[in-house]
Amino acid sequence: MSGTALAPSAVAEGTLPSRRLLRAALRWTAALVVFAVVGAGTAYGIAGMERTDVPGLGTVSDGRWVYPTLTKPPLPKGSPGPLAEGNKAGTHYADLRRLVLPAPKGATADAALRGEDGWLPTKDFLTEYGEKGDREELAQKFTEYGLRHLTARGWTTPDGTHTRVYLLQFDTAAVVDELTGQIAPYGGPGYQLRGAAESVSDDDFPAKAQIEDVTHVVYTEAKPYGAEQTRHAYLAAGDVLALVIQSRKGTANPVPFQQTVTLQSQLLA
Repeated sequence: MSGTALAPSAVAEGTLPSRRLLRAALRWTAALVVFAVVGAGTAYGIAGMERTDVPGLGTVSDGRWVYPTLTKPPLPKGSPGPLAEGNKAGTHYADLRRLVLPAPKGATADAALRGEDGWLPTKDFLTEYGEKGDREELAQKFTEYGLRHLTARGWTTPDGTHTRVYLLQFDTAAVVDELTGQIAPYGGPGYQLRGAAESVSDDDFPAKAQIEDVTHVVYTEAKPYGAEQTRHAYLAAGDVLALVIQSRKGTANPVPFQQTVTLQSQLLA
């Protein structure tokens, strides 16, 4: 073969800058791919969930909280999920107490909502409503509609946001649907919360924060709302009716509220 071959030293010296540039380019490309995958994973964690793990969302600049990694409790052997096609009653066979969203990192737990062995008396839940007549009427409804279990969890984050999450379990999904229509009609709640002068439908609540097959009825306290603002949402999933409430001095940040509603919905789906 004709021609003069280059010495090995000439090859190494002549290509060294090019190799450095190539390695640098590859590192930046890899970093961009990782960021893209992480971003896609976060979106999937909100919008599309499997039966098993529910990822907590990291703190970002928009005010989201750091939740622990969430895992749905195991179902008894042979039992379907609450939204399975064959589960006509929409029964949650898992322990309801393990379906309540835990507090995020740095929050102080609300001891008053622990109840006895994780079960909360109905009278304690009813204190969330401002009018005595409403409390009495709701107590009667819960008796008539066969309230079976009630569990809750509450916490306060360092920014002063107070969160309460309640899960009420009835006999069937049909009962929950009928009760939701009475308690949470569109436009404004059937029963005003304590401390909220007037709550109206939250039309700014994003569709992407709603989980498929879980009914969301979301309200926000209208201006002027005094010293603090309250946001709340009713969630109907199978035989469970959930109530998520967040209140904060000044204005209640919508982002952690949306995050909390989304994660609680995922645990119930």
